Order: sequence, then structure tokens, then C-alpha cells
Amino acid sequence: MNRNTASASQPGTGNSSSDRFPLGGLLALAMTGFICILTETLPAGLLPQISDGLGISEALAGQLITLYALGSTLAAIPLITATRGWRRRSLLLVCIVVFLVFNTITSLSSNYILTLTARFFAGVSGGVVWGITAGYARRMVHESLRGRALAVAMIGSPLGLLLGVPIGTFAGGFIGWRLVFGITSLLSLLLIVWVIKAVPDFPGQVGQQRLPLRKVFFIPGVRSILFVVLFWVLAHNVLYTYIAPFLALAGLSGRVDLILLLFGIASVVGIWITGMLIDRWLRMLTLFSLAGFAVASVLLGIGSGQPVIIYFSIALWGLTFGGAATLLQTAVAETAGENADVAQSMLVTSWNIAIGGGGMIGGILLGTLGIHNFPWVVLILLLLALIVTVRAREHGFRSMKH
Repeated sequence: MNRNTASASQPGTGNSSSDRFPLGGLLALAMTGFICILTETLPAGLLPQISDGLGISEALAGQLITLYALGSTLAAIPLITATRGWRRRSLLLVCIVVFLVFNTITSLSSNYILTLTARFFAGVSGGVVWGITAGYARRMVHESLRGRALAVAMIGSPLGLLLGVPIGTFAGGFIGWRLVFGITSLLSLLLIVWVIKAVPDFPGQVGQQRLPLRKVFFIPGVRSILFVVLFWVLAHNVLYTYIAPFLALAGLSGRVDLILLLFGIASVVGIWITGMLIDRWLRMLTLFSLAGFAVASVLLGIGSGQPVIIYFSIALWGLTFGGAATLLQTAVAETAGENADVAQSMLVTSWNIAIGGGGMIGGILLGTLGIHNFPWVVLILLLLALIVTVRAREHGFRSMKH
């Protein structure tokens, strides 16, 4: 543990929760992530209704997701760098208010351009939230519990995908897509009260502690972690984005929803396991997760026509990818120390680039190599990430010693 990292939880920072596990505050952070995921992905399940409601094609309605991702990608690094001196709770509350305002605009707007603008600024808020959550959660607890705290704070993301989006999509068929976004705004309003009541405040980073962006990037280990983020998440999204045509190879086109549910449940289990072990086994968990995903990709490659192998491989994939965000955010926070929020913003940007790249690269591969070769492309990407992780023993993916 370096001195900068350790200092983040010293009594002088106002950490009143360091001697206990502040579950209520951490769950408030998780709820913030839940609202982020809802805001980002709800349009995917409501495209027909949004298309009809705004009088546009489904392709244009799909750009509501694109604009959110664009806002998140463009804003994370500059805004988190610019707000390093802000008190943490104030910054978090501003982000939640932005969700409240722009989800409300989305629910009321009948103008496509206004709706796109609202989606862009909601994405800006999302980028900042994901950049500050890890550092915030880690400052709320004693250093021996930081990994577990982050796992709790990150549980909102998979739960949003597993529960929130399907429920929102189902509800949209009965109450309409506008009211679904309105309910999301109401959740944001309630969350503001929760954060004020349960989440401790911390000061921002003082001027003399702030490394320039370029120097943060060159902290030993940061670039290794960003490389692993890019290739691990790219491997995931190449396959996840095109899971429907891949499952068709095994005659499972009608079971996509069930298989994605299996993936989601396995991901939640993966986060739980990660939370239990990460404070002592960060490096080994990362290695095992990458290796397990690689094994799943091999099984998918050789058993693409066998439903039993598909189900097992999807469960293994979810189990090993579920804790990825927690592992990677913990690694970069440990490595960057007092500059963790800026390093996290780089991680968020790399993550979003990998999400977009997965769709684009997968589309190219679909028309060239064919869907049956996707697992082997995934395997190559994972092996590259695994090699970097193995080599980053001294800086980046170190063994945790508490």
C-alpha cells in the first residue's frame, strides 16, 4: 500500500465511518449506479414506444443510447479533473440532480433534438458518477474493507441490468415509456434525500496534491490497468452485443432472454464472491477471472452447436465477468492513490470506448469471419489482457496485503 493511498482514509479527511461498515451509505452509492444503468439502457427496451411517441424511426430512437454514451465518454476525464477540489457529497448530489432534471425532460419532451440533448447531459452525469464512486466508497471504510465496500457500491450496475431494465421494459408496455422515465426521476428525488441522510461528506483534493492529467496517466501501473480494461471489456462486448446471432448457431434464438437472465444472475454471484475476497486476493481474482472467461470462450468455440455447453459457458462467463468492474476500479484506485478519481475517469473512458468498439468491431467481424469465429477473437483479446496482468505484478495488479 503506498502512502498516498493510505492517507485517503486518515481521520483528518473526515472519515467518520472508518471503524464500521456503512451499509446504508454504500447502498445509496449502489442506488446511484442503479439509476445510471436505468437511464442509460431503458431506451433499448422501449425503442418501439419511443419511436411512436416521438414520431421517428427505431434507428433514430436508438440514438438516445448513443448520445448518452457520447456524453459519458467525453465528460468523464475533463469534468472529474476540473472538480477534484469539490466536496465529494456536493458533487454526487449535483450528478443526481442532473439525472432528475434531464430524465424529467426526456419524459416530457416531444422534440427529438431536445430529447437527444437531455440524453447527452444525462450521460455527462453518468460519466462523472462512475468516475467518483470507487474513490468515494473506499474513503467510507477502513482500508482493510475497501474492496468489499466497492463491491457493495457497484452492485447497482448488474442489478440495474438484471432487474431494472426488464421491469422498466415490461412496465413501459402498460404505463408508457414517458412515465417510466418519470418514475426514474422520482427515484432520483428520493435518492437525494437518502444521500443527504446516509452518505458522509469528504473534502476534495487540495491544490498541491493534484497531479496533472498526463502525470496521472504515467503513474506506474495505470497504463497496464487501462490496457486490461480495454481488452477485457472489448472481449466481453464483442460477444455480448452479438449474442443473439451466436445463440442461433445452437438453435437457441428463442431463449436469448433466459440466457441473458442466467448471465445476469451469475454476474451478481461473481460480484458477491469478489466482494468477499478482493481485499486479500485482488491479483489472483483478476487472473482467475480472465482465465475463467478464456475457458468459457474456448468452450463456446468448440461447443457452439451444443445447448448444454452454451448454458454452462454463459454461466461461467457471467461469473468471471461480474466482478470485473470492482477488480479494475480497485486496482486503479490502489495504484493512483490520492489521484484515484482522475485515474477512474480514464478507466470510465476506456470502458466506454471498449463498449462502442465491441459493437463496431463485432459488426465488421460478423460480415468477414462469421459469427462462429467470435469466441476465438474473444480468446485472443483475453490472452492479451492476461499477459499484461501477469506482468503487472509490481505495479497495477499487486497482491493486496492488509
